[in-house]
Amino acid sequence: MHSHTMWSGDSTTTPDELVESVVASGLDVLCITDHNAIKGAVDLASSLPCRVIVGEELKTHAGEIIGLFLSERVPIGAQPIEAAQMIRDQGGLVYIPHPFDPMRRNLAEPSMRALVDHGLIDAIEVLNAKTSLPSLNARAARFATEFGLAAGAGSDAHVPLAVGAAYVEMPDFDGPADFLAKLRLGRTIGHHWDQARPWSARVVPSTSIH
Repeated sequence: MHSHTMWSGDSTTTPDELVESVVASGLDVLCITDHNAIKGAVDLASSLPCRVIVGEELKTHAGEIIGLFLSERVPIGAQPIEAAQMIRDQGGLVYIPHPFDPMRRNLAEPSMRALVDHGLIDAIEVLNAKTSLPSLNARAARFATEFGLAAGAGSDAHVPLAVGAAYVEMPDFDGPADFLAKLRLGRTIGHHWDQARPWSARVVPSTSIH
């Protein structure tokens, strides 16, 4: 539910590498959630050996929010409530990544609670493979239970080998609303994985963000 490609800016995972990683991991569905961009996800939707959910991990003034099932990019820098509403307005789902992790651009807890008060969170990441302390993922799980939010998991992969380090096993779905319903029946699986890419001489193709 949370992965990055070379369109993110801080990841160098190329399309060819992503194809290899998806095959190796056995994933059926990949949410591509590049930072402040959807072009990579849109371009890769027809070439990966799995279904692709177009997403974006967007920076708000209070931390990061993920939109899933997007058709348009949400602009950087919006207020959290404004950003969540823009995701919802295009039929997308609002997913909160790596909450409570102070080493990340996590959404500030007051802003997260404000989104809950406005009914603008669909799911929260209770298992992020890059979060090193299990207690932080556990805290996210308690938050999800407290407010009746669906629980998600993702590798937050910025390198090919990380793809599939955390994921959700869930029934098949048809569209955003059914995805959310089936997510509530799912099981989060994974482990901590935050290793650096092994060095090799390589050229990463240029990207443009639309």
